[in-house]
Amino acid sequence: MTHVRGLIVVSFMGAVLLTGCASMGQLVSAPDVRLRQVQVESIDVSGQSFLLSFDVTNPNPFPLPISTISYAVVLDGYPFASGNTDSAFTVPARGDGEFAISVDLNLLRTAPELLFIARDGLRRDIAYSLNGELGIDLPYAKPVAFDTDGHVRLQTPGY
Repeated sequence: MTHVRGLIVVSFMGAVLLTGCASMGQLVSAPDVRLRQVQVESIDVSGQSFLLSFDVTNPNPFPLPISTISYAVVLDGYPFASGNTDSAFTVPARGDGEFAISVDLNLLRTAPELLFIARDGLRRDIAYSLNGELGIDLPYAKPVAFDTDGHVRLQTPGY
């Protein structure tokens, strides 16, 4: 009888642990990710380099170790940059963090209208849309999606 009771307790504990692990991805609230700055690093006829800087706010009561980032940035209605990158930073519990991604583009070939937006973006704020996923380096945690809109002004080096 004691053996049967022990099996029942072990089975129950295993079920609780599996349920907890399976729902871990649902326990992570999505952080707020905002595009803080688009810095023009270089522009010439062969290509353009930009540094995209982001702010992250973690609403969770535990730190979020970020392992990967996938993103898509739209400026003034035009697709600007997208990609995936490995990362390694932690956003503190109920705190803020930041990260930056360097992108190389050839806007003359892919989206000439973005060159005009980039030029105008040095003088005025430009509307942006940002979406993607953050890969969380916690056991059984699923990637968390983010989707924000806002305005950003392009910066030149030394500005």
